[in-house]
Parts: sequence; structure tokens; C-alpha cells
Amino acid sequence: MKKSLQNWCILFVSVALLWLGILPYPQAIGADNQDKVNHYISRMSFGVTPGQISKVQASGIENYLQAQLNPESIPESRVLELRLAELDTISRNPVDLFQYFEKYRLYHLPNQGANLSEAEKKEFRRKRSEFRRKVTEQVQQANLLRSILSERQLQEVMVNFWFNHFNVASTKRVTLFWLADYENDIRTHALGNFRDLLATTAHHPAMLIYLDNDLNVAPNNRARGNLKGINENYARELMELHSLGVDGGYTQQDVIALAKILTGWGVDGKNNSGDENGFRFYRRRHDFSDKVFLGQTIAGTGIEEGEKALDILATHPSTARFISYKLAQYFVADEPPNSLVDRLADKFLASNGNIKTVLDTLFHSPEFNDPQYYDNKFNNPYQYLVSILRASNIDNPNFKRLRGMLAQLSMPLYNCVTPDGYTNTKDPWLNPEGMLRRVSFANAIANGTISNKQPVNAQQLEKTLGNKFSATTQNAISQSPPRLRSTLILGSPEMMNR
Repeated sequence: MKKSLQNWCILFVSVALLWLGILPYPQAIGADNQDKVNHYISRMSFGVTPGQISKVQASGIENYLQAQLNPESIPESRVLELRLAELDTISRNPVDLFQYFEKYRLYHLPNQGANLSEAEKKEFRRKRSEFRRKVTEQVQQANLLRSILSERQLQEVMVNFWFNHFNVASTKRVTLFWLADYENDIRTHALGNFRDLLATTAHHPAMLIYLDNDLNVAPNNRARGNLKGINENYARELMELHSLGVDGGYTQQDVIALAKILTGWGVDGKNNSGDENGFRFYRRRHDFSDKVFLGQTIAGTGIEEGEKALDILATHPSTARFISYKLAQYFVADEPPNSLVDRLADKFLASNGNIKTVLDTLFHSPEFNDPQYYDNKFNNPYQYLVSILRASNIDNPNFKRLRGMLAQLSMPLYNCVTPDGYTNTKDPWLNPEGMLRRVSFANAIANGTISNKQPVNAQQLEKTLGNKFSATTQNAISQSPPRLRSTLILGSPEMMNR
């Protein structure tokens, strides 16, 4: 007990000296080429893995970049594929998942559950809860496995980016059962065309349920129950968060017009006449009046109105600038230079929203390649934990512990309840409590509590990470007891940044 306390005191003082600036914190030194390689790997992936720096140096940054921009050219990790195959719910049809869940709801319904005993009702509740928990754990585990193990790292980074951009929360009604399918559909278009990505999310039951568009019906509709009229939730967020941006030039009348355009875009949980994943356009719920949306008249024809509205949004200059700003903010700096945002917006419009083309422009830009932007992006909790797992070569962590760590760091997986997603800047994440928790988790990971008691080797870590560390950090590590060095590396300021 005394020895453990002593270790914690040494660790706390060492990390505090680094973080509080009592010791100077100069920039990392070393060969420009290695710094640049580190920069590309850290921004285009969830963190460096053993041997990756030398491998990219040998093949060249441009080859690495082009391969990542074309993920289909990269053989996927066999280990990842085998691990994903063990998760039986993530590739299952979402309507089937929902129907399986609903069959254990009989005791709630009039007549159908009246003859069940209390013991039978209790068993139904247990099975319902157990199944929901299983689906939740498997979709979360699949997400983490892909981020840790996938060879197609830029694709997974973009899946993470777009899911956060088109955020849905697993706890909203029955969104959970469509979550894996939703993320897979985003993956398909993550490096494709923005119009296709916008349509994918607009047609997906996960989004329609999360933002209540399945309850959006024409005012004069005779539908009963919860379908009481126009619901503006999705229409508003489709413009404010998904396309134009809050200052994109739309009005409240545009919100109302778009909500009317999207009436009838709903979900068929029984899959009687909907798409394979449960999307259904209910003509009887649709407002067939003519609408004026963003200055353009859209005739009341049905589902085609929604497609026309998506065309308008996807090609709007405000959308080009808003998406470009968010990409530049994610990959370059919390306050990205206007010159870069302007260039990306022009490329977005010229390429008709080709995401790969916009990213290629970004990664070749002088701004992205300016050393002043190296290691200046603060990792959010998800990025931080995944990056230290990758650096530590931990490919099969205790996922329950890992999910708990994310929750304690205020970033539970698939549970950002607000539609704007988790913040991509350092302000909400850089605080004393958060840093203390990160160091505590770094210590737990270094000591092997998340990976079958296998401690992380400090020498291997240093070799993996190269010259990432400042002279101050290197000095603090070298002067610390060997048993604490892995923790100091994983809990250092440099590991918090990318």
C-alpha cells in the first residue's frame, strides 16, 4: 500500500510539472521528415502503431496519402474481420433487430399480455433488457475495433467525423436498432459524394426517428396517435447542422417549407412496404401543396420534393463553406485559416461535393503542411484513448472498461444527446478533472489492467512514437522510475495532441 502511494505521488508530481508548465515545454525536435510523417499519420488516423513511422518513411508520404484516400486499395486487417464476425447483431437487418426486440413487449399491450403471469412478464422484461444491452455492447465494440485495428484508417476517421456531423443518439426511442446499419451506410459514402451522404442520412430510420421526422405529417392529415402535424425538428437541423450552417442564409419560413416537403418521410418498423432498412414514404401523410424553399418553387409531387430539396442544399455555396470549415477545423486547427476554408469551398463546388477531392486538396495545402499546425489539435477523449491503445499495441482491450473510461471522460459512445454532436475543439475537454482522469486511465492501461495484466513496454513505446516528445518530456521520463515510464509517456502533453 505504501509503495503504491509512493508511485502515485511520483507520477502525480512528474505529470503536474509537465502540464503546469513549471518545466518548459518546447516543441518536439528531430528530423523534419519524421515530424511531417508523424503529422500525416496523426491527422489521417487514430494514432501511430509500432513500425508505422519507418514504414511510411520508406514508402513515402504521398503513397501513404493516396492509399488512405482510396481505402478499397488497402487489404483490411484479417484480425479485424474475424473479430467483427463474432458480433452477430451488427450485420443483421435492423428491422429484424427491432422486431425481435418488440416481440418481448407483449405484456405492455392490451389483451395480448393479459394472460401472462407475473413471472412470465418478468422474464419478458429480462429478455427485452438483455437484448437491448447486447445490441448496445456489440455496436460499440465494433466501432472501437475498427478504430483500433482497421488498416483503412482515414476511412474510419471520416466515419467518425461524419457520424458526429450527422449525429444520432442510441438512447432516443428505438434508434439503437438502426445504429450499426446507419454507421455502415455512412462508411460507404465517407469518402464519396456529399449529396449521396446527405441522402443516405435523410432516408435512414436512425435519423428520422432521432429527429422525429417519422412523426412529421401534413396538418390536415387524419393520422391518429402521436402523428399530430408538422414537426420541424429534422428540417431545422438538416439546414443548421447538416448543410448550410447556422448562418447559411435560411429563414424560419424555409424551415417550415422544408418540414412540409419532408412530411411522410417515415419508418416502417414492420417492413410491410418500406425499404430494406425500414425507410418508407407515406403518401397519405404528405403535404402536397406547392412550397417555396430557399427562393425556389417546388411543386407538390411527393417524395420527389425531398430529393429536390436535397439537391438544393448539397450544391448551395453556404453548404460548401460550412463543410469546408468543419473539415479544416478537424484536420488543421480549431480556428482554421480563411485561406484554406475558401480554397476547400471552391473545390467542393467545382467537384460537385466530392469529399475525396476536397480532402486531397486539404492534405496538399500549404496550411496543412505548415509546421505551426503540427501537434496543435487537442485529442478528444475518444481520440486520446484509441491513440494510446494503438501506440501500446493493445488490439483486444477490455471493452467494458474502455466504454466506462469514455463515459467517465464525458464522451460515451453513441450517446451525445444533442444533434450537434461532440465538440471538435479543445475547450470542453481541456480541464483539470479531465486531465486527471486521463492520467489515471493512462496509468491503468500502462499497467495492463485493460489488457489481461500485460504491462506496456516503455522502450517499445518510445520506439513506436519516435521523436514526438519534447526535450522536457524526454528528461522527465528518463529521470522517473522504470515502472512509471510507460504511464508518463501515455499521460504526457504530447500524447494529448495530434
